[in-house]
Amino acid sequence: MKLQRMNRRALTLGALAVSGALALTACGSDDTGTKSNGGGSSASASNTGSIKCDNAKGQLQASGSSAQKNAIDAWVKAYTAACKDVQINYNPTGSGAGVTAFTQGQTAFAGSDSALKPEDAAAAKKACGGNAAIDLPMVGGPIAVGFNVPGVDNLVLDASTIAKIFDGKIKTWDDAAIKKLNPSATLPSTKIQAFHRSDESGTTDNFTKYLIATAPADWKYSGGKAWQAQGGQSAQGSAGLAQQVKQTPGAISYFELSYAADGIKAVDLKTDAATPVKATVENATKAISTAKVVGTGNDLALKLNYKPTAEGAYPLTLVTYEILCEKGNKADTLAATKSFLTYIASEDGQNQLTAAQYAPIPAEIITKVRSTISNLG
Repeated sequence: MKLQRMNRRALTLGALAVSGALALTACGSDDTGTKSNGGGSSASASNTGSIKCDNAKGQLQASGSSAQKNAIDAWVKAYTAACKDVQINYNPTGSGAGVTAFTQGQTAFAGSDSALKPEDAAAAKKACGGNAAIDLPMVGGPIAVGFNVPGVDNLVLDASTIAKIFDGKIKTWDDAAIKKLNPSATLPSTKIQAFHRSDESGTTDNFTKYLIATAPADWKYSGGKAWQAQGGQSAQGSAGLAQQVKQTPGAISYFELSYAADGIKAVDLKTDAATPVKATVENATKAISTAKVVGTGNDLALKLNYKPTAEGAYPLTLVTYEILCEKGNKADTLAATKSFLTYIASEDGQNQLTAAQYAPIPAEIITKVRSTISNLG
């Protein structure tokens, strides 16, 4: 199907399947990195027999989005069980750092929760030998607003209240605005500890885009990968934010849903729908399915809908892209890049995105992704 036609259509999200997220060896940064040497272990949740190594060998360096780290871990575990001559090192440094490393020619591809900005696309041409870099969507899912409020298990917030919390306008958990949204909760006077990313982050970009779209009167910042509001506290990577929420009474932060584990509770979002919406893959799917393709040619950048109208649609979502050269990839990593990306875009690869609360990319788009990968040069 031609991309112009796809631009005119809402995307239909494919079915979800179930698998485990696997943790691998650390590789520098506050988030743990992924380093696999393809040892003898097998990935029971994946049909590794369908993985085509295609003579791939050597080391594949990549970095970027920490939101997709748990997905990358599961993919690397399955892929290197089949392709034992490939070592994949993914460092979850954050989307901004990942894009910078890619444009400087340090990595084969970058993971980013935001599509390339024009200035980054221009810089990437040098790394691509004068060719264009492209955005290939691989992972979808909800951004959770995680909280640690003593004595509170369920919490409802709307966009306006979240904006005021992260802008330092609401300072304690018993504030009248929070009480109004949670009339049956016993809210303590505990000071709010709002944590944001210290590094440039596509998750920050998507989180602030949501606030800009849904609470413009209360969020006056222009948005982007770098945090702009004053005050609050910061931590490195999604794992760093999740750890702060887990250990700090009164804390609140934002991170991909796979990090809302080990007892971290997530806010239910009050939208225009009758019932507050929980942060689940299924609810995020309803919103992501209304995204539009806005890239041109083989670039598949998406425009997300932060104000979906469907009942039960969770509006705070992100899509993570793998960013790489359409042509001009380094000869010593091209075979491994194509082989690995072919696997993660395959049905088996996409079916890995579940236990850690990720969503596969819509069938209509992932088909185009597969075609583009097969023609990489």
